[in-house]
Amino acid sequence: MLKVKRLGYAVFETRDLDRQVAHFTNVIGLVDVGREGSRVHLASRSGQLAVVVEEGSMSRCKRLGLEVSPGIELASTAQFLGAMGIAHAAASDSLPGISKLLSLSDAQGTAIDLFGGWGFLDAPPGDVGAAALKLGHIAFFCNEPQRMVDFYKRVLGFRISDWIGDYFAFMRCGADHHAVNFLKGPSAGMHHIAFEVRDAANLLRACDVLGRAQLPILYGPVRHGPGHNVAAYHRNPDDQIIELYYDMDLMLDEELGHFEPRPWHRDRPQKPKVWDPNLPRDYWGLPPTDEFRRTPAPVPT
Repeated sequence: MLKVKRLGYAVFETRDLDRQVAHFTNVIGLVDVGREGSRVHLASRSGQLAVVVEEGSMSRCKRLGLEVSPGIELASTAQFLGAMGIAHAAASDSLPGISKLLSLSDAQGTAIDLFGGWGFLDAPPGDVGAAALKLGHIAFFCNEPQRMVDFYKRVLGFRISDWIGDYFAFMRCGADHHAVNFLKGPSAGMHHIAFEVRDAANLLRACDVLGRAQLPILYGPVRHGPGHNVAAYHRNPDDQIIELYYDMDLMLDEELGHFEPRPWHRDRPQKPKVWDPNLPRDYWGLPPTDEFRRTPAPVPT
């Protein structure tokens, strides 16, 4: 089993590069740290690569970058994957701050880049847009959530944080309650991508940014049940759902097996569990709109 420590970055393909980059920089608050032809690299204000946007023939999230434990060499990772019969390939990409990658595909074909070493990028100080601190998590539709859970546990070392019924899984690789979600849906593809902001004041600022940009809030502000993060959702110009959130549950000690206690937890201690899909889950807040629930047309594969 590998030990993935962090969701590093997501790579998006888009038909309109400038429009998508403008949203990530002016609204989300990421920083343009370099362009190579039709590809743009975007970092958080803390200097971590967070999003890569490439011009292409469709709009989709095409791959993820996952940071593995610094004690694991990519050569030994390749041996592990080979022993499991998982196809993989080494690559030297031109991603800023990252030199060596090991690429594979997950159980439904999403490309994954594993990387072990990286450097901070030169992101200027100052808050723009929502001033995102980091890429927090990403959720995917899939036909069989349990199959995805099994792959991410068995191969990448993720742990289950929560289920909603048997159709929505939350998985962590570090202290954050979840870095990936798998939601049963009609076709494979991204459900939403989430960026962490600093605090309540920053989420309020983010909502004002969305208002000025005439981007409706489709769900929230709301404090969720699973993860207990406070969140607000909107769609970007490519019709993809973006979550902005703060105050995610943290499991700081895996041996203790519960999330750090918070006054709003209904369970004491709050441990990973299966949430009843027939009961209200959100702690408080505005419910999702029909526009949030709308499923975009499937991306051709």
